[in-house]
Amino acid sequence: MDSALNTGDTAWMLMASALVLLMIPGLAFFYGGMVRVKSVLNMMMMIMGALFIVGILWVFFGYSMVFGASYGSSGLLGNVTEFFALEGLMVDDPEASVPAMIFVAFQAMFACLTVGLIAGAIADRTKFSAWLVFAALWATLVYFPVAHWVFNLDPETGGWIAKLGVIDFAGGTAVHINAGIAALALVILIGARLGWPRTPMKPHNLTLVMIGAALLWFGWFGFNAGSQVAADNTAAVVFLNTFVATCAAGIGWLITEKIRDGHATSLGAASGIVAGLVAITPACSSVSPIGAMVIGLAAGVLCALAVGLKYKLKYDDSLDVVGVHLVGGLVGTLLIGFLATEAAPAGVNGLFYGGGADQLGKQAIGAFAVLGYSLVLTFIIGALIKYTIGFRVSEDVEVSGVDLEEHAESAYELGDSGGGGVFAGIGHRSHGGEQ
Repeated sequence: MDSALNTGDTAWMLMASALVLLMIPGLAFFYGGMVRVKSVLNMMMMIMGALFIVGILWVFFGYSMVFGASYGSSGLLGNVTEFFALEGLMVDDPEASVPAMIFVAFQAMFACLTVGLIAGAIADRTKFSAWLVFAALWATLVYFPVAHWVFNLDPETGGWIAKLGVIDFAGGTAVHINAGIAALALVILIGARLGWPRTPMKPHNLTLVMIGAALLWFGWFGFNAGSQVAADNTAAVVFLNTFVATCAAGIGWLITEKIRDGHATSLGAASGIVAGLVAITPACSSVSPIGAMVIGLAAGVLCALAVGLKYKLKYDDSLDVVGVHLVGGLVGTLLIGFLATEAAPAGVNGLFYGGGADQLGKQAIGAFAVLGYSLVLTFIIGALIKYTIGFRVSEDVEVSGVDLEEHAESAYELGDSGGGGVFAGIGHRSHGGEQ
């Protein structure tokens, strides 16, 4: 039998998978630069630790829970044993355009990145061991089921959100809303950092933040365009929409900062990049480039405003995971209902293009179902850890620095005196304009 394998598509998916993997250390740089000098390594290790743990779970049962056939017709969970330990997926399928194992690898990167996103909300105060336990439980009980709902597109045995007709091309619900609301749940459970919000807790290395943002933007082309699983016109449209939405978001964030605070900052530029990437992720196949810019601009403005809410509502989201990922994910997912056009590859018209409110209703159901499920399950998982092994380091450790206690290392060793003192005074305006 002739093989349907497309070497061009396969080459693109190999590259896209590597690009998404690059996003994970990129996230570590982005978050690492935003924390104080005494917890840089812990922040980076939380993200890399999630990568290690979730990568192993993905091979054993994660992929099967997401892409296995649903139990019954519920669309709630994939068959855990269907592809257990990737059984049967190393065999060449003559009907597939790309090898199964490259799709497995591509989706593994999504799972690892999503868990890592949550870490930024609880920076400076978290036990590394407790975080690893959380990462394993949350991936198993929250991410894998939700990813099945959204990413398993089989019309008969796939996830219920996909079968409903919700458009989420690359993970606005399963990745960003999911991680963003989980971050809020953990912040409420664990509590604020010592001294917050009275004590300024400024980013220690803004150069590192910008490097991280650049790596995230670069890798995100694999994240979004790779989700087409083909090197074709849809991937090209998605690629451009990802680019222009991010540019618009950066402008939106900087304008908002300038009006509100009197300065357009490098931290704002880096944050605007991420906000735009988050918002366009679900919508990149369903809108025009103009629609993508509208989504990006809206995300830049709304996320810049949202990060200041933590001071008013008194929740210490250390690195603004809620303000950027939850709000950005909601913006992108819901605006599809207004801005989708049948001229785009998804072929659906939103409200502004004569499609009525039907798609908007579907988008809202998908977004808030994921939000509610993740919120409840994360509270349960977080509370279980908090009241057993403990989630938070002691006050003494938090004051002296999580890096030394948890990892016996310091990020900066300067001569005989070590790091910390020289860098402690380097500051920047906090998100939201408050110190």
